[in-house]
Amino acid sequence: MKKIIIIFSVFLFVQCAKENKNKIDENKDTVPASVMTITLEDANRLSALPLHCMQVEYPNKLNQTIGSNADLQSPKSLHPAFYGCFDWHSSVHGHWSLISLLKQFPNIENNELIRTKLAENISVENIEQEIEYFKGVHNKSFERTYGWAWLLKLAEELHTWEDSLARQLEQNLQPLTNVIVEKYLDFLPKLNYPIRVGEHSNTAFGLTFAYDYAQTVADDSLKNLIIKRAKDFYLNDINCPISWEPSGFDFLSPCLEEADIMRRILPKEEFKVWLQSFMPQLQSVDFVLETGKVSDRTDGKLVHLDGVNFSRAWCLYGIANDFPEYTHLKKVANKHINYSLPSIVDDNYEGTHWLGSFAIYALNTAGNVQVD
Repeated sequence: MKKIIIIFSVFLFVQCAKENKNKIDENKDTVPASVMTITLEDANRLSALPLHCMQVEYPNKLNQTIGSNADLQSPKSLHPAFYGCFDWHSSVHGHWSLISLLKQFPNIENNELIRTKLAENISVENIEQEIEYFKGVHNKSFERTYGWAWLLKLAEELHTWEDSLARQLEQNLQPLTNVIVEKYLDFLPKLNYPIRVGEHSNTAFGLTFAYDYAQTVADDSLKNLIIKRAKDFYLNDINCPISWEPSGFDFLSPCLEEADIMRRILPKEEFKVWLQSFMPQLQSVDFVLETGKVSDRTDGKLVHLDGVNFSRAWCLYGIANDFPEYTHLKKVANKHINYSLPSIVDDNYEGTHWLGSFAIYALNTAGNVQVD
């Protein structure tokens, strides 16, 4: 019965999103001034995605280095907190999604069930076991830096949620949060060159979420190191070749993710000068950026391009929100969201286990959250 309700809710969300997309397609040159807002109704549907998979163990991709037979354990045994939703990082940001929606919509459907599952997964005992995995000699670089970044985004979301459950979960998670912070502090000084790809190891993305966490909790050691390394890596970059994007499996834009971290760490006037050299084409009110086109959403790699549409959108919204002269970029961002939003709640687990988080973060960045 639960499955029928979820499917029906998803169907309504898809129909609403498709109607919105069809309005855009009627006139290719006209994009709405604002994308679909997150209403309580939408939050109910989006929350169904991680809620459905956060305690589903299989299928699962462990990304594990095997050191001995002792390492051959089930996903839940290895990662009792974050074993669901196909892989560790997707599980982490699935938990982030639910907390983000709970904060915005206290009356969300299945509120008590969501809170119960969050408490079950992010327990003291489960987090202790997660830490043991990171201490293992063969997996010290596990989830570097994509999963690390999402873990700190989860910690930040808990820190800013005024709720008794948030205080409990934040306290339970803190030892693992500390481990991830230490891993950043250890790794970043050793990284001689940034990783400029559109997938998990992208350095700019890993720095961005970690910076947000450091800024929010006033961790000056982490914050100052990120500022230094971001300048080392990117301050002298010019003319980023965004016309080369996206690559076939991208879910991040190397150019725009770089702009996203520099927007955070540079003073506003300095950032504007830097951006004019880095991506001068963004200044044009006629700037166009074609959406990433997905040919097969049942392919776990090809569906990444829905992710690149959402992540491009949150980067563009960030620039447009901070700098009025770049307001025109919102239309480009809107187009990207409206291309992929109708498809994130279909029945293809390859995308549904993670894309909801990207959609929520992009819509949150747009500033279009409508609280009921």
